[in-house]
Amino acid sequence: MEPSVAKQKQIQKTFKQLFFNVLIFTLLIGLTFFFVFKDQDIGEAIAVFNNAKFGYVITGIFLMLLYFSMEAWNIYSLLRAFGEKLSFFQALKFTFIGFFFCSVTPGASGGQPLEIYYMTKEKISGAHATMALLIQICGVQVAVLALGIFGLLINIGKLESSVISLGIIGLIINGVALAILLIGVFSKRLTKKIVEFGLSVIKFFGYKKIEQKRESINNSLEQYSNSAKFIKTHKKQFALCILRSVLQMIIYFLIPFFVYKALGLKGTSIFEIFFLQAVLFMATSGLPLPGAVGASEAVFLSIYGVIFGEDFLGGAVLLNRSISFYWFVLVSMMVVFMNIIRLRASKKIAK
Repeated sequence: MEPSVAKQKQIQKTFKQLFFNVLIFTLLIGLTFFFVFKDQDIGEAIAVFNNAKFGYVITGIFLMLLYFSMEAWNIYSLLRAFGEKLSFFQALKFTFIGFFFCSVTPGASGGQPLEIYYMTKEKISGAHATMALLIQICGVQVAVLALGIFGLLINIGKLESSVISLGIIGLIINGVALAILLIGVFSKRLTKKIVEFGLSVIKFFGYKKIEQKRESINNSLEQYSNSAKFIKTHKKQFALCILRSVLQMIIYFLIPFFVYKALGLKGTSIFEIFFLQAVLFMATSGLPLPGAVGASEAVFLSIYGVIFGEDFLGGAVLLNRSISFYWFVLVSMMVVFMNIIRLRASKKIAK
């Protein structure tokens, strides 16, 4: 059955918004490179980038593939536990789709909703998809907070005040996000009170569609409640999910060390570079920028300046972000468009 006219218009609106987000994202990258390299010798940075040791670069790329695989493994195992039928490679595809939309939308706001959308197109229950991603996000937040706080504490004497401030803001944002998730999952009564208070506030400021908003939130709360039931009855599965999420973030935080080795540098331990990256991620992950573009590069220049040195710093930030972000934005974009073409050919979405 062909989609209704209203549905086609909604899909067209979604893709127009996607195009706009990609355009803004591209502009941000251009501005980032202008501001990052305005005080750097761009030619020297490119030369450093091109002369990086191939083996270490490949190791960094392999670590990113492991990073995606850990998340895909979580999604795969959780959805299978819910009784859904899918392959690991389908879960990996959904992971890339989520990464792409997280990268090109402010505050990573589009990642999970569109990941769920594409899961439902492959006959996966929206409720199960939502629960799987909620549990995955909880695991990542736990890992980011634990590693980020420790990194901040052991490096506080080495960091600039602006980075410490960003780290504390990131700690608060990630902590609040985790608290909201946990309250939503484990305390339905308290969540309802918070929601009613929030609705009364927005009603005071003139928002009119209160009942529609209440219904939408109540549907989400039901899914949160189902997540709590799953966690209580599948404690081992939940613990393994948290463990894989911690491992996922450990893998990601190791990448700058291999960038360091790729540039032929010595003298700084893997632990020092690892925990600085944990601080960098916590400091920038809560910022309302697509893919933290601009912020990640600026903080990298600040915290790794002494470690990489003036001659290598420009090339280091270029290589690190290429391995851990830019290359995989392109890969995930290809996955998204190949999936759209496949779904259109099967008439699961409107042309």
